[in-house]
Amino acid sequence: MKEYVGMVAAQIAQVLLIIVSKYAIADGMSNYSFIFYSNALASLILLPLSLIFHRSGNRPPLTIIVICGFFIIGVLGFFAQVFGYSGITLSSATLATTLLNLTPGFTFLLAILFRMEAFDLSLTTQAKFIGTVVSIAGAIIITLYKGPSILSSSLKSEISQHLLVKPSDWVLGGIFIAITSILSSMCFIGQATVLKKYPAEVIVMFSYCIVYTILSALASFIVGDDLNSYSLRPKKRLLFVLYSGIFGSAFQFTVQAWCLKR
Repeated sequence: MKEYVGMVAAQIAQVLLIIVSKYAIADGMSNYSFIFYSNALASLILLPLSLIFHRSGNRPPLTIIVICGFFIIGVLGFFAQVFGYSGITLSSATLATTLLNLTPGFTFLLAILFRMEAFDLSLTTQAKFIGTVVSIAGAIIITLYKGPSILSSSLKSEISQHLLVKPSDWVLGGIFIAITSILSSMCFIGQATVLKKYPAEVIVMFSYCIVYTILSALASFIVGDDLNSYSLRPKKRLLFVLYSGIFGSAFQFTVQAWCLKR
């Protein structure tokens, strides 16, 4: 049961990260500054842990193929976060959480393509296939369907103001989050492949976060981010970064990698 408990904890951490990131970006932090701080902090946490859990005597050999694998999953994860935070900015944390339910479906389809899953007529495969179809159909409906208003206009405006919600393009935001789900699925497949060749999950996640940190700094420099977006004032920005670095990145990534390896 440890793997199931671990994945439930990782999902809770991810949902809270989505909410925290929505507030951080609404407060003036850019996507790149938030990704940079989160993963820089996660890297600082994972570095000593990787030395503790994977001592030199037990460490698997590091090859060029493994290093390339670190870079590829880092790039996929980085773009997944960029599209994800852009989607959250344009839509809402609720929509983002709902559409990320596409990830298991896409992962299943990719696993079949890469022959990690066998496609047969067994009950298990049928259940996975039905779950994939339902999750994709549900996500499309939630993104495109606009039902009757439940709240009055004045109350909705008051709640939106309180939650720092800006006018947004839900369809575009939904598309970005759907892209995030595809990239995340590709990243999971890549992680599973790397962990087979290099079964040291903390080192793999440390490398993953380092690639994130470097790419976010480069992207921020290229797009010319305002330096104010890197300020950790007011103090709530520091709290956002602490949560995202400790739980949203270091904890969530490592638990997911451990479960993948198991």
